[in-house]
Amino acid sequence: MAILAIDQGTTSTRALLFESSGRQRTVKTLEHKQLYPHAGWVEHDPDELIANIQYCIDSCEGIDAIGIDNQGESCLAWDADSKQAISPVIVWQDNRTQHMLDKLTESQQQRVLDISGLPLDSYFSAAKLGWIVNNIPAAKELLQRGKLRLGTTDAFFLDRLTGHFVTDISTASRTSLMNLKTGHWDKELCLLFGVPMEALPEIVATTGHFGFVESKGRRIPITASVVDQQAALYGHGCMNKGESKITFGTGAFALVVTGDTPQQSTNQGLLPTVAWQLTGQKAVYALDGGVFSAGSAINWARSLGLFKSYNQIQHFKNSCAMERDLAFVPALSGLGCPYWDRTAAGLWIGLSLDTQPTDLIQSILEGIALRAAEVIASMNEFTSIKGEISIDGGLSNNRYFCQFLADVLNRQVIVQTSTELTAYGTACLAAGEPIKQSSKTKRYSPQADRQILRIKFKEAITRSAKWRN
Repeated sequence: MAILAIDQGTTSTRALLFESSGRQRTVKTLEHKQLYPHAGWVEHDPDELIANIQYCIDSCEGIDAIGIDNQGESCLAWDADSKQAISPVIVWQDNRTQHMLDKLTESQQQRVLDISGLPLDSYFSAAKLGWIVNNIPAAKELLQRGKLRLGTTDAFFLDRLTGHFVTDISTASRTSLMNLKTGHWDKELCLLFGVPMEALPEIVATTGHFGFVESKGRRIPITASVVDQQAALYGHGCMNKGESKITFGTGAFALVVTGDTPQQSTNQGLLPTVAWQLTGQKAVYALDGGVFSAGSAINWARSLGLFKSYNQIQHFKNSCAMERDLAFVPALSGLGCPYWDRTAAGLWIGLSLDTQPTDLIQSILEGIALRAAEVIASMNEFTSIKGEISIDGGLSNNRYFCQFLADVLNRQVIVQTSTELTAYGTACLAAGEPIKQSSKTKRYSPQADRQILRIKFKEAITRSAKWRN
């Protein structure tokens, strides 16, 4: 069996082919434009995304099934008849709706938390979808005619590719519109955010029959649709309660499996979410904690000229930057778990006349690791995390980062041989069974007790908070 996994991420669309023999290869990687029309706005061109997905499918022969993972909270609107998008994709990083959310009363905020399990934040899809209805004339016109479709990117992809207007339950759980206990759209939440329920897709399981994609005269079934971070959790083999992973991509996202009932942890700022639901089975739940800027902070530093090659930032001559009182808070898009502060700003503190570019990039790597450690500490207060932390993503290739992370966590960090665990998890879900893969791992054990640095880092966090209006 040959499964094509399409990882439709924030910066690119990647297609990887997984065969039952264990052979794996990257078929295509296509980057797409990041659009910033206003401060705090982040958009993608939906036609560019769908074209890249179709191109990835057309680039591969002999596919038995396809699985697609998506960005999670990014969303848009389109015409039910023509399937043409009438809005850009409003990306998960976009914060245009935060001022609207800030106007909601405490009782309304509590109702959203009680029903969906999610705090009020522009990160989630609900307010974005409400913004589209209120601000895009074509949306109002289509709504009047009963032809408006609203949803996260997965629903758009499936509708365009197969004609099935559905979203999987893991993605729906990221909208702030789904009742976490029932797995259905909630009328009260839809009214609160101004999202017409009749324009939303049907919520279905993560695996099953999502229709056929036409490609070069072939009809290929899509058999899995899932949020990228949940796909990575599955790809890491985290199936049991307390097993956790961190994916270091554009942001850093930690998930820990909590079992077959949703668990809320308001005090720790963690997000209860559906991990996945296999056909005919109960949903599996997880807790999610996100750091908004991880790989994006590294790419930003490179664009500033702080380094040229990624090989340059594997080792540093000087000792730990934090131990030299140089700290970086990676709040370039605000602070996620456990703070949920969109007004926080990126911050360097401890600069001096002898600070060099290498010191700055060293502090960025450490700041990302320290933020990830804060998330894991919050999770561990709520549910006991098993000793090892499995990681993947671009930063898992950086030796300095991995060792520093192990030190501040005071836990063993496991880096899988494959850096494509999101796609691997998507492929396994699409196949309906584990796919053979190399079991080799690289392990980083704590070499120094650097947990004390989290106290100093906390002080830097307080100075970055509530900076923006």
